[in-house]
Formats: sequence, structure tokens, C-alpha cells
Amino acid sequence: MLPTIADVLALETVRRGSPRVVAGADRLDTKVRWVHVGEIADIAHLLRGGELVLTTGVALPEDPEKLADYIGELSSVGASGLVVELGRRFVRELPRAVTKAAEEHGLPVIVLTRETPFVQITESVHSRIIDIQLEELRASEQLHEVFTELSVEGASPAEVLAQVARLSGRPVLLENLAHQVLACESAGRDAGALLAGWETRSRAVAPAERTAYDPASGWLVTTVGARGQDWGRLILLCDGTPSPRDMVLAERAATTLALGRLLERHQESLERQAHGTILTGILTHAYADPDEAAARARAVGVPLTGRRLISVVIRPTEHIDQALDGQAQLGELAECTAAACRDARLPALVGALDQERVGVLLPLPPRTQAEPALTALAERLRGLCGAAFVLAAGSVVESIKDVRRSFLEAEQVAEVAVRQPDGRAYYRLPDLRLRGLLHLLRDDARLQTFAERELGPLLAHDAQRGGDLTRILRIYLDCGRNKAVAAQKAHLSRPAFYDRLRRLERILDTDLDDVESCLSLHVALLALESFRRENR
Repeated sequence: MLPTIADVLALETVRRGSPRVVAGADRLDTKVRWVHVGEIADIAHLLRGGELVLTTGVALPEDPEKLADYIGELSSVGASGLVVELGRRFVRELPRAVTKAAEEHGLPVIVLTRETPFVQITESVHSRIIDIQLEELRASEQLHEVFTELSVEGASPAEVLAQVARLSGRPVLLENLAHQVLACESAGRDAGALLAGWETRSRAVAPAERTAYDPASGWLVTTVGARGQDWGRLILLCDGTPSPRDMVLAERAATTLALGRLLERHQESLERQAHGTILTGILTHAYADPDEAAARARAVGVPLTGRRLISVVIRPTEHIDQALDGQAQLGELAECTAAACRDARLPALVGALDQERVGVLLPLPPRTQAEPALTALAERLRGLCGAAFVLAAGSVVESIKDVRRSFLEAEQVAEVAVRQPDGRAYYRLPDLRLRGLLHLLRDDARLQTFAERELGPLLAHDAQRGGDLTRILRIYLDCGRNKAVAAQKAHLSRPAFYDRLRRLERILDTDLDDVESCLSLHVALLALESFRRENR
């Protein structure tokens, strides 16, 4: 920030001259770019604007009209102000023509009533200006380092905004072209209040330039985009006119966000990231108040307040081998899910929960039942998505504070359903029957003891010998104890398969023709799968 005339008047070297403002007292906030000493009357053509002119007035004309022209010329070239030392040409005060013209042109005029070496004034002011410029240069270098590092690391929009809020101490938001908030850093302010009525307020602020300050709203707005494709706006909420550093900060942040968008490969869209951040915040209790979560969701176009809510977890049925492939697959599934919600006219929060699950928080419209909404979502998703998946739903809840419970239930259902999907449109806890019960009880020590008692000798035998008898037992029981069918599925001849069954009977000390014994073994195998959390 350049010093103002008021700052210059506060300097000790100037105060020694007993300065007195004789015109333009309401313009003392004018910036001073440089100080110029000049005694000639036609000095205006030597100035570039922003100069504070120092003079003793010895060469100024006596004619009042020419004095007025002198003041007018200084104003026309953008001079910051005029300082006149009394005593040589003007003894006690300036001519009326000077002060009158200065008031008319809005040019601050100051008189020094004591003799003051001009060189001391110029040195003091120029040192102040150079110090400020060096400070701004260091600040600019810091911003360059911070945002270059963010760009190299591929920082998320939330991380970029966190740095902007830290460096500015002000709230900052990123919105898309539909005026929906993609990311928000409140800088300690009430997020609910910041986001209240956001779309309406944002549409009212439409600066003509790519980066501009809107005094009415107190917003510093910069457009985000690259290669002629703008996709959002970065908004810094200011308490007053932003400094040049704030302008640079906003523009560097917008550039980093635009670069990150260009460099995205097989990643979620910003909308999915915004939705995923809100979902994660709800599930991890990151929001101190449920109303904050509702405000953030409303800002991205998803109303949660006053709606019945149902949580949905969607998982691909194919195993993900590589992180990058999985990220691309999950990102595509999330985008398809969002499109399916739009097609079904079901506004919802849709985002990846981790590397293998897409989460959906579905606010049910009034008079809409969960089953038709889930069926519509599943049907449209299958029409849009080429990959196989299971869609699992939790219980319907009445408030945001109960959403976590609904999501945990949906996750449990998805984890069981993904192992043996049977083509249902969607799965809920009652659909899983025994598998669902065992999954819910998987952490119970009594169930673990039961499974170990039933299968312990067999598991130890396979572990010691690298055998596959546990797999053979599972195939046999899954085939309803039909030995011929089981042998075919195991890719073994019947004699070889029968031999393995006899070995199983010896190891387990049981009769595999006994229905109750086989039932216990089957339950133990299903429980074992829940313990191991195996994923297909």
C-alpha cells in the first residue's frame, strides 16, 4: 500500500515544518507514489501522476488566473497534492486564487509554516515508499511459493481456500457458474450466516472485470477458468477496500484452481468433491452444528432441512486392482449417480466416501416414499453406468444428526451384498437375512468363538499345508450338499472330490451327510467371511 498524504503529514521531518492543510482536507487519503521538488510554473508536463509536489513558490506567477491555471494543470495530470513552504514568496498565507482553485479541483494543498529542508522530506517519503514496495515484493514472493507448492502437489480446492483464508484472515468461497458453493473456508465466521441465501446474493454481484471489488457487498470477486473456459468464481469477503496484496492473493488462488482443473486426470469433478466434503463432514461430525451442514448442502443446491433423509452406498462389484483405475472407475460411477439423481428429479449429495464406495444422501421430496425413489434411482443408474454395482440403502431418518447411523447401516448392507449380488434393484438390511445378521454380529466375541470352534482345525490344516479344503467345503455347502454339482464347480473329478470330503470329515470330526452339522459349518463360514471382510 502506498502512503497517503495523511501518512506523509505524520512523518517527523514534515511535522518539523508545522504543516497546515489549506485545501482538500477531505482528500488526505490520496495515495502518494513519489515526491517531486519543482519551482517552475509549467511543471505539469514533467509529472506522471501520483506525485506530491514540493515548492517554495519563488517561480510561480503573480497573476491570480495563472496561479489557478497552475493548480488546474497539477490536478489534470493526477498530482497527489501540493506542499508550499511559506517565507520566500508567500509569507504568511497563500493567495486566495490558489486555495479556491485547489478546492474546485479537489487537489490537497498544504503549507509549511517553518523552513524545512526538502531533501529530508523526499528521503523520508521515498524510504517509506521503497520499504512498502519491498514488503509487497516479499509478500508476492511468499504467495508465489505457497501457490506454486499447492499447484505441484495437486491441492484440492478446499486446501487452496484454506491457504487463502490463512493468508488473508478473511472468509473465502468458490462457486460454480450456477452460483452453487463448491468450497467454503469461513475463517472462524459462522458458516451458516455466510451461506444464507447465497445464490440470490451472489447473482446480485456481477462485476464487469475478471477481478474486481464490489463495494456494495464487500466482495472481492475473481473469475476462475483457463483457455477461455470459465467455470467458477473465487470470492473473498472483505470488511473494506481490499489491498493490492488481497487482489494478488485472489488472482493467484484462482490461477491455482484453474491449473488444478486442467491437470485433473481420472478424478472427481469439483461438484463431486464439494458433495463428498459435505458428506464426510456429516459422517465425521466435522460440523459443530447440524445447521451448518444444512447450510453448506443448501449452498450446492440440495435442501436437507425439513426433509426425510435416506443414505445410500453404491459399490462396484468388480475388484479394484490399481488405485488409479479404481479412482477413475469410482469417479465415473459418482458422476453417473449424480446424473441419475438429476434424471429422477431427486436432488442429492453425491460423492466418493473412499476408494471403493460412492455415498448418496437423498432428501426425499414431500409425499415421496423411499422405495419408489430408490427404484427410480437404481433403474436410471443402470441405464447410465456400464459397470456392475450394488446399491444399498440405510433406514430413513428425520434429521441430519441421524444421517451417520443411516450411512453405517447402508455401508454394512453394501459390504454383504457386494459379495453375492443377486440382481436386485437395491438392497436394504431385511434383504440380507442370515448374511445381514452375521455381518451385524461380526464383532461379537461369541460369534467369533463359534466360528473358531467349528472351523479351527480345518483352517489350521490349510494354513500348515497350503491346502484348499476350506474352499471345497464352501463349494459343497453352497451347492446344497449335491456332490456331483459341487465336484463340477470345483473342477475336480467325482472320485477326487469325494476323497476331499472324506478328508474334511476326518479333520473336522463330523459327518457331512448330517444336516445340522452342515448348517453349523455353513453359518461358521459365512461368519468367517464377515470377519475377514473379503471383497469380491
